[in-house]
Amino acid sequence: MIPAEKRTGARRMADIPPEIRQAINHGQIATVNLVEFLSADLQQLAPAVAAQIGLDPQHPVLTAAVDALPSLKPMQRHTAVARALWQSGSNAPEVNRQLSSHVSDLARQWAAMQIALDETLSLAQRLEKARPFAADSHFGVREFAWMSVRNPVAAELEWALEILQAWVKEEDANLRRFASELTRPRGVWCLHLESLKANPESGLSLLEPLRADPSKYVQDSVANWLNDAAKSRPDWTRSVCARWLIESDCKATRRICLRGQRSLD
Repeated sequence: MIPAEKRTGARRMADIPPEIRQAINHGQIATVNLVEFLSADLQQLAPAVAAQIGLDPQHPVLTAAVDALPSLKPMQRHTAVARALWQSGSNAPEVNRQLSSHVSDLARQWAAMQIALDETLSLAQRLEKARPFAADSHFGVREFAWMSVRNPVAAELEWALEILQAWVKEEDANLRRFASELTRPRGVWCLHLESLKANPESGLSLLEPLRADPSKYVQDSVANWLNDAAKSRPDWTRSVCARWLIESDCKATRRICLRGQRSLD
């Protein structure tokens, strides 16, 4: 088996080698690109992962969820599996702990999604639980990290923006990007933050420390944040970019502002 760090992944599902596809579906390796991620057969993977973490792969809750997967949309399938695994064990926190360290990126994504299932957690606790997933080495896990707490953040946006002030100063670029991506006014495949669409000024204190961030990963997220805001408040995005280009005339800021105003040009 070729180690993940030495694989680039196929460009088409049809080109994925059978042994790689089988290993993905048995929870033995992580996916390395979106094509591999989309190719995963959750009806095989979910029971395999369940057995690997000590759950009964034939548990009625898990079996019912697996049987229903073909009728669900892609994102709904992952939600269903995450919930079924959470409910299939007698110790949900232990299930989550084992999923969190699983070699399969999809298993770790399910662990991230389970943050939303624990109703005992406060917003601050949810964000803290999301931290290891936000810093995960796999791109997919990082996306599920912010999506898992998007709705709670929407419910307590002012408090979330305050908590996340510390995140944009983190040494890890993945954590800085998490704070920006999580609070995008529109975002992708997620609930829109209506108050930030109307009043993006509320999120500016979160973006200011990132306006010249050296990481392109962070730059892209900040630019997308500005571009989201531009769709409802073009005046605000233009004003912020004009000021930033005066106060921080560097390559990173110029890249952010160019991409952040792409809907306006």
